[in-house]
Amino acid sequence: MRWDEFRTSSNVEDRRGDEGYGGGGGGLIPGGRGGLGIGTIIILGLIGWALGIDPRLLIGGAEILSGGGGGPSYQQQAPSQTSSAPPQDQVGKFAASILGNTEDVWKAVLPAQANVQYREPRMVLFSGATRSACGAAQSAMGPFYCPLDQTVYVDLSFFEEMRQRFRAGGDFAYAYVLAHEVGHHVQNLLGVLDKVEDAKQSASKAGRNALSVRVELMADCLAGVWANNSNQKYKFLEEGDVENAMNAASAIGDDRLQKQSQGFAIPDSFTHGSSAQRTRWFMTGLKSGQVKSCDTFRAGDQL
Repeated sequence: MRWDEFRTSSNVEDRRGDEGYGGGGGGLIPGGRGGLGIGTIIILGLIGWALGIDPRLLIGGAEILSGGGGGPSYQQQAPSQTSSAPPQDQVGKFAASILGNTEDVWKAVLPAQANVQYREPRMVLFSGATRSACGAAQSAMGPFYCPLDQTVYVDLSFFEEMRQRFRAGGDFAYAYVLAHEVGHHVQNLLGVLDKVEDAKQSASKAGRNALSVRVELMADCLAGVWANNSNQKYKFLEEGDVENAMNAASAIGDDRLQKQSQGFAIPDSFTHGSSAQRTRWFMTGLKSGQVKSCDTFRAGDQL
């Protein structure tokens, strides 16, 4: 993937290494010294994410019970303080460049295809933990989008977790993850997230999970729409990139994560979609390049 010519976004706030936000530079997560190890926290976070349980509840409970409150493709170089200047380390530049490219693409695509003006989201880079308008953000939760402050939060060590634990590395795989979160911002601008939250109020737990799956699969598809339109203009895709992104989408499917954590999958508890669904919807957007192709809410049972 040729991303080094992308414009870097000015909407990136770098909190890595800022103890005032709870990051601490070394991947510390609230719970204090002598608490859970980072590996345990990540596993609990993935289990909670897959089962639709707030990871903070699992982590907090585990801390109480425990009595505690190949070289990498990228190496983070945490700054000593929060900075609004573009990151200077490689992985930080990568994230800022992908965000900048999504801005350029969606500013053209969203008005043309949906008659909606695109407002740029912010991105916060952090280490370990930080604050968001949606509550505490922790590395174990994975990258996420908060609609209340229209910001994507990401601990960039997640990319290394993808590469090592899920064997789903590669620049385009990492770009897919960021574009998926920006896809949630597009959903927010389209009014999808508000409608889903309203629908969840009267839904059963299984119904709420099913709505969450449709939201996530739509974001996968919108990531594909971004990639299609960006590649048409910038020709950034190289051999093997699409396969890497498909592998990433498959690796973080609910069924695969549940089987890894508990040996079996419970479809009614899915909140992000199966590996096959995530791959299929990403490819739908990638092939069509059209926002209208991503309406998972009209897809019926054939997700």
